Amino acid sequence: MEPLDTLLTWLAGRGLEIVLTILGSVLLARFVAWVGEKITDSIDARATGGDALVRSEAAKHRHSLTQVITWTLIVLIYAVAVFAVLDRAGIPISGLVAPATVLGVGLGFGAQRIVGDVLAGFFIITERQYGFGDVVAIQVVGGGDEATGTIEDVTLRVTRLRSPDGEVVTLPNGQIVKVTNLSRDWARAVVDVPVPTAMDVSRVNDILREVGAEAFRDPRLHPLLLDPPSVMGVETIDLEQVNVRMVARTLPGKQFEVGRDLRARVVLAFRREGLSMPAPPAPAPGDLSPASADGAR
Repeated sequence: MEPLDTLLTWLAGRGLEIVLTILGSVLLARFVAWVGEKITDSIDARATGGDALVRSEAAKHRHSLTQVITWTLIVLIYAVAVFAVLDRAGIPISGLVAPATVLGVGLGFGAQRIVGDVLAGFFIITERQYGFGDVVAIQVVGGGDEATGTIEDVTLRVTRLRSPDGEVVTLPNGQIVKVTNLSRDWARAVVDVPVPTAMDVSRVNDILREVGAEAFRDPRLHPLLLDPPSVMGVETIDLEQVNVRMVARTLPGKQFEVGRDLRARVVLAFRREGLSMPAPPAPAPGDLSPASADGAR
């Protein structure tokens, strides 16, 4: 009966301490995660009033920083719990130094990319390159198409964004080579209006200026515009048409909505004035578009 008595004594002493340590670390980690979530929700509510795209730069930085601090605290809690459990289990921590050193060297060679990701994430957050809610286009190592979307999560290791199609894209921070922030401080909506070369460009400019003035007076669009849209003039010249450019400074992330609205207003204004835009070029012989190809079949 001595082994059983010894086991019961160990369970009532150190065994109970180990269970309480594990349980306490799990509860503490969940509490830290809950507090971090409440803080980020509070930051978002104060900064945006419900709009996930329009945030102050300071609020975006505080949101990302809170996420990183929360993640770091959780890792520290579990690390301390592991050492405490090993100590209460009677496993000498000093005896694990040599094996841990060898294991650390081996992991160091294999985890170089992870270390690079963490360092890159540290500089992304401290330099405020982008934050939660920013609309960005990110280029990664190896080229390919840029990942474009709204930032949903920034940690020391990865960046997660949601594409316009609703897909969640996860990018290791160490693989990012170029970031285009489309919602930093302010944004610009660019509208190129094609008109036939025979049309009076001065008249087109007057129409576009009136469209911009009407849009700035619109109670729905006015809060999204930083100043009245301006007409830049002729941007490009082709054989049959010229492109007249119109630009508008908007709140961060609102350039797409403003651009769509301005294009619709331009079409209606041209229709009221009896003007027509040039038709799209016809496909070359033998070059069927997807629609015409479907019709041919």
